[in-house]
Amino acid sequence: MKFPKEVNRYCPNCHKHTRHTVSKYKAGKERKLNHGRRRIERKKKGYGSFPKEIFHKNAKINKKTVPIFECSECGKKHYGKSYRVKKFELQQV
Repeated sequence: MKFPKEVNRYCPNCHKHTRHTVSKYKAGKERKLNHGRRRIERKKKGYGSFPKEIFHKNAKINKKTVPIFECSECGKKHYGKSYRVKKFELQQV
């Protein structure tokens, strides 16, 4: 899917339509001491197999891509509608 790098859309912070730059959402680095990681590490300790079942029936082949819009006037970022596509390409218009 081809998506423009700049779009004119409504900014909920400015309460008007402004120019927005578009980027793709990228997950940050996971912290080693967050609650879910601590729980899995505790379950993995000692004897036995992996604590959670590994799901083998993969139905979905694409991940959802979320565009992030940044307002050119106020600099606030907000998320757009997510798309389930194989290729999400930002292009200059």
